[in-house]
Amino acid sequence: MSVIENSKLTVVGAGSVGASVAYAALIRGSARHIALYDIATAKVEAEVLDLAHGTQFTGASDITGGSDISVVEGSHIVVVTAGAKQNPGQTRIELAGVNARIIASMMPQLLEVAPHATYVLVTNPCDVLTVLAAEASGLPHNRIFSSGTVLDTSRLRWKLAQRAGVSTSSVHAYIVGEHGDTEFPLWSTATIGTVPILEWETAEHPRMTVDELDAIAIDVRDAAYKVIQGKGATNYAIGLSSARIVEAVLNDEHAVMPVSTVLTDYHGIDGIALSVPSIVSASGAVPIAQTPYSERELGLLERSATALGDVVESLRG
Repeated sequence: MSVIENSKLTVVGAGSVGASVAYAALIRGSARHIALYDIATAKVEAEVLDLAHGTQFTGASDITGGSDISVVEGSHIVVVTAGAKQNPGQTRIELAGVNARIIASMMPQLLEVAPHATYVLVTNPCDVLTVLAAEASGLPHNRIFSSGTVLDTSRLRWKLAQRAGVSTSSVHAYIVGEHGDTEFPLWSTATIGTVPILEWETAEHPRMTVDELDAIAIDVRDAAYKVIQGKGATNYAIGLSSARIVEAVLNDEHAVMPVSTVLTDYHGIDGIALSVPSIVSASGAVPIAQTPYSERELGLLERSATALGDVVESLRG
């Protein structure tokens, strides 16, 4: 595969998240053509118009859209944000029922007009919906995956960078598992530069403790709830992280990202979508089987798989 020329991204859903994905992709130049699709005609047309008015300042990309599904046609990548949003105090899993029905009815329609696209789900609970969407679409697992813990990982690296006194890009650590309450950091392989996380220290920044790292992990896990409580939705950071995933696919980057794919014999886990470090390219997303885990981390990964498996089975029933 290679860089996709004259690339087209379609964002499905013109709510706060979908509009933010389109906006981030437009200002970053993530794709040559960006389309926004939503069944709410007035809303999607207004969002497209608002974005189009700023294209003088965004480079070569253009923006189109509407409520006719034909706007999705010719997409190389489709980012799905449509669905009910997470309300204050509501967990991502509580969203599962209504959004599962939305995704199940939408996927065949999208595939009819964009059969060769790579699909990235952002709608929550994204791990559960990835399993159901993969089953509904029949797509190979590398071509339908979710944004997973890419944003959670960014949150973690930002917190660690602040604490360690370094740039965020110098922090190498991942959040994996469920994008939700059972997610966890891979502390066993986390480093700042080349230094293991617990060994990092400078004159101004003493070594971190295990208890401190645990507190940071909890803060990262609960960050979305804090944002939702204060402003009603998370949208800017998920817009940016989704645009970054789009770029990895369209530019055939082979970038390592913790996206969520349906796993096959991954440390004994089958048929469940979990975020693990994966290679993201024009071929889609492929989990890195050689990723090392401590015994405790393997137990936490299995806990995530069990929790999500129960939800998937309840929705199938």
